[in-house]
Amino acid sequence: MMFSHKRHLCSGKIWIEHEGQPLVGSGRADILQGIADEKSISKTAKKLGMSFRYVWGQIREIQRILGEPIVETYRGGKVGGGGARLTELGQNLLREYREFESYLYQVIEDVGYWEVIGLKISARNRLKGKVLSVEKDQITGKVKIEIEAPAVITSVITKEAIEDLNLKVGDKVEAMIKSTEVMILK
Repeated sequence: MMFSHKRHLCSGKIWIEHEGQPLVGSGRADILQGIADEKSISKTAKKLGMSFRYVWGQIREIQRILGEPIVETYRGGKVGGGGARLTELGQNLLREYREFESYLYQVIEDVGYWEVIGLKISARNRLKGKVLSVEKDQITGKVKIEIEAPAVITSVITKEAIEDLNLKVGDKVEAMIKSTEVMILK
């Protein structure tokens, strides 16, 4: 069964754990980001549509699990008011979460990767290029690709694959090289 990126959407959630306890997921990361941006717990709560008590409770829970502060609060005077900022640990925790999140989304959005997984293909060598010519006969077809390297390679694929990919001269494609064949990704 092939993975179809046209009909289905791959999604995922991540969280950071500490000693088996969930520490930071998307909601807590948004709270940390809000504090980094707003410099205030109350402004963060308002911006996220959460109560101050809930936001403060989430911060306290992270600090309880870690045994260290992730947010520092400070009092202000009549004019300036108080505020909050992430400690170095809080900043590192947020940065680590965002890096994991970015990596996960890159993998999820890599349609070629998911097609490879869905097809149970182990090919990882890819060459980007432009289709120079397309020839079809009853069962197979031949696609000439000018590789950006610069080079031209030829892939013999099924007529059905050419039609499914809607290949036309001038299309930008990737050639995935497998030990026995060259496949086309669009």
